[in-house]
Amino acid sequence: SQMPHGHMPLPSFWKMVEDTLQQSGAQLRTFCQTFETVTPSPVTQPLNPAEERKVLSLVSKHGPDKLYQVTSNISGSKDLDLTLQRGQIVALLQSMDTKGNTSRWLVDAGGPRGFVPAGKLQPY
Repeated sequence: SQMPHGHMPLPSFWKMVEDTLQQSGAQLRTFCQTFETVTPSPVTQPLNPAEERKVLSLVSKHGPDKLYQVTSNISGSKDLDLTLQRGQIVALLQSMDTKGNTSRWLVDAGGPRGFVPAGKLQPY
């Protein structure tokens, strides 16, 4: 009863709540759009000679359109997950895991094959 809206009729109160939620949702969408345009995309890392040889091998096996670069360190936590360093190049084998989850991709890391988070890869 001490709240400023405590004496409002119930329909008016729910209308005010709905309007507030819509306004908050619009602000959140604006923030997300701004964040996506302001956040810089990861920079392609230079390769050392051993990594270059691995890339050439991956290109010959899978083609250049399947190559992705790791954008941040990945620490595998489940069975068949890979642990990779930022800048490593991998080849995409399948854009989902065995259960159809598209946020985990099956990749060839130039020897080991396993799953990595799709969000930590960018086309090379």
